[in-house]
Amino acid sequence: MLKNLPSERRRAIEEGIARHLFDSSFWQSADMVALTVSQKHEWDTSTIIEQAWKENKTVCVPKCFPAKPELVFYQLQSYSQLECVYMDLLEPNPELTCPIDKQRIDLVIVPGLFFDRDGYRVGYGGGYYDRYLAGFQNLTLALTSNEQMIEECPRDDYDIPVDHIITEDGLLF
Repeated sequence: MLKNLPSERRRAIEEGIARHLFDSSFWQSADMVALTVSQKHEWDTSTIIEQAWKENKTVCVPKCFPAKPELVFYQLQSYSQLECVYMDLLEPNPELTCPIDKQRIDLVIVPGLFFDRDGYRVGYGGGYYDRYLAGFQNLTLALTSNEQMIEECPRDDYDIPVDHIITEDGLLF
């Protein structure tokens, strides 16, 4: 669905999501924001990253360590600190930046393919975010389109729902 969206529709959804995010109290009160560097088929996060930099927020992006398996967020001050890894993912190069303790992060923007109104999601299948969010005490948020909202996501005991969801129409909860 995301890959086949006409570019005009994609741009309108991304602009709506970004506008509602930037207007939210969650964004305005966060000093440190964590989010992924988007792939081509995902909602573009470059606008969000660049707005955070303009507002002097600290931006953190994840690196997956499949052998452990764990997710570690690193501070991103420039796109030059990224490297292309497996599956064409852009992740921070640990030699060019520093890891950030998760309890210092004010807002984690959690990716996913589908979401339900309880905050549960269908992710990419690795369980990295669920493991990372276990014990995370600050705010979590998902940015998604109305088309990605479904009645109910499959759930396991280890799944962690997001606190809030923003779509192109605004805050759902």
